Amino acid sequence: MTKEKTTITLDRSKAAAARTLVGARSVSEVVDVALDHLIRVEHLRADVTAYRRVFSTKAEAELGFLGDASGLADDTDWDALYGDELLRPAAQPG
Repeated sequence: MTKEKTTITLDRSKAAAARTLVGARSVSEVVDVALDHLIRVEHLRADVTAYRRVFSTKAEAELGFLGDASGLADDTDWDALYGDELLRPAAQPG
């Protein structure tokens, strides 16, 4: 990942509060964590929007019934396994 120095204007009290919350060593790390979080949230928001989209045609709506969905009917509690995973910060390399 390429990183470069830049100058930003920020609210130092917000940066300090965020640094404490995520246990970051620097303001740069706080900004990096914040950007990772924003990217994940916006990808999730786009996915939710796509899933809520109204089908354009009847044929398009019927595409969902073409595959074999029997493998989806199991007793796995996916929420218990992964429910809050999207809310946790991504692991930082190194």
